[in-house]
Amino acid sequence: MSRAPSFAPVDVVARTLRVEITAARARRGGAPPRVLDVGGGSGTWAVPLAADGCEVTVVDSSANALAVLRNRARDAGVAEGVRAVQGDVDALADAVADAEADLVLGHGLLEYVDDPPEACRALAASAAPGAAVSLLVTGRFAAVLSRVVAGRLVEAHRVLVDPSGRWGPDDPLRRRMDVEEIRTLVEADGQLTVERVQGHRVLADLVPDGVLEPGGTPPEALAELEDIAAGTPPLRDMASRLHVLARRPA
Repeated sequence: MSRAPSFAPVDVVARTLRVEITAARARRGGAPPRVLDVGGGSGTWAVPLAADGCEVTVVDSSANALAVLRNRARDAGVAEGVRAVQGDVDALADAVADAEADLVLGHGLLEYVDDPPEACRALAASAAPGAAVSLLVTGRFAAVLSRVVAGRLVEAHRVLVDPSGRWGPDDPLRRRMDVEEIRTLVEADGQLTVERVQGHRVLADLVPDGVLEPGGTPPEALAELEDIAAGTPPLRDMASRLHVLARRPA
């Protein structure tokens, strides 16, 4: 049975996570790193991480998403490395033990939860001392630009000035954030220290079709450019999603 492919080389977030799991494996003397993916749904991140040798626990409130996760993990040959738990961040302590995970993911989570500060506290409590917490959050400024390009100027104005970055009552997201907002939120209680804020796929999704085909631009060139853009304001700040790597003090 085939194993799941690893992350694309141009994905700066995936490469950041790979550094973390390599360090965690070294700390554990070669044992599989323990990853907790909160709100991980159908396994977009969990299955590749399991393919990279991690033991991944996915906590999600959707039974349907977890069913898809199990199927994807089985098809990828990593079913034994993935555990699915139905629950949400508000009851995370009931689903998993505190301070056990070598890496905690909260990707696409803070946009939807009722209480973002409490969610950050729960994620921090799940991380082992010295472990990293990885967050992916929808960016405010990218939403402004996308609505301007689409000619939806009223919505763009609302996203820009609304405290939660929403364009109206029908907005499916509860909030969007900029770099300073997410940094302030994550570090508010002193349980986590932000080490890095970077844009996720700042430029990669703008590359025209065919550029990376054989004979065209090598993927390494795009990966190098993406690395620079991901951490360079204002390009970083205009990414559709912002990646925050924080750490629980050892």
